[in-house]
Amino acid sequence: MVISQYEIYLISLDPTIGHEMKKTRPCVVISPDDMNEYLETVIIAPITSKEKHYPTRIEIKLKNRKCWIVADQVKTIDRKRIIKKMGMPANSKILKLKSLLEEMLVK
Repeated sequence: MVISQYEIYLISLDPTIGHEMKKTRPCVVISPDDMNEYLETVIIAPITSKEKHYPTRIEIKLKNRKCWIVADQVKTIDRKRIIKKMGMPANSKILKLKSLLEEMLVK
């Protein structure tokens, strides 16, 4: 399966521990295409429908529903957790995600 950066996939996150996001949910792939091509793992940011106005959340529309990319729950998963492709965020949301990840991780 070809997995591209910033695509949204339905991913099974269980089992989890503690405050990690649980269950099967949409997630945005944030690992670069070169990594996705060669490794059996991908880096993702989960998506939630629970509205919390944290500075680490980015509002998006997914299947006509308001959702949030949860950049504070970035994790690496095995490709076997991926169920199906769901789409792609708007370019403006991708730019916000890139900026937020840079601010969070590259200070």
